[in-house]
Amino acid sequence: QVKLVESGGGLVQVGGSLRLSCAASGRTFSSDYMGWFRQAPGKEREFVARVSWNAGITYHADSVKGRFTISRDNAENTVYLQMNNLKAEDTAVYYCAAARIPTTTPTRYDYWGQGTQVTVSS
Repeated sequence: QVKLVESGGGLVQVGGSLRLSCAASGRTFSSDYMGWFRQAPGKEREFVARVSWNAGITYHADSVKGRFTISRDNAENTVYLQMNNLKAEDTAVYYCAAARIPTTTPTRYDYWGQGTQVTVSS
């Protein structure tokens, strides 16, 4: 089984920056795609970004494009989400997930982390 552990969440001000980390371990060889999702209270889980371990190809949701950047460090088995120019609407629990195919659909991801809270205040 694949284990994913997020870290780096916290409280930041509007316009500030934060970097989330996702450490992966276990049988990750069949999961080439890593994604970040977020979920605010009363809302559905929303795709944020994804990256492939092998080629490093990235894809970002329109809502975060130009502000957030996903990246991976293969040597450390870690995926990052750099969040800049944060807005109040970015407040949510952020989840790291692993999939076998390039997808934005939560149900197509096989493994999930526990989530980390990001709160953006004014």
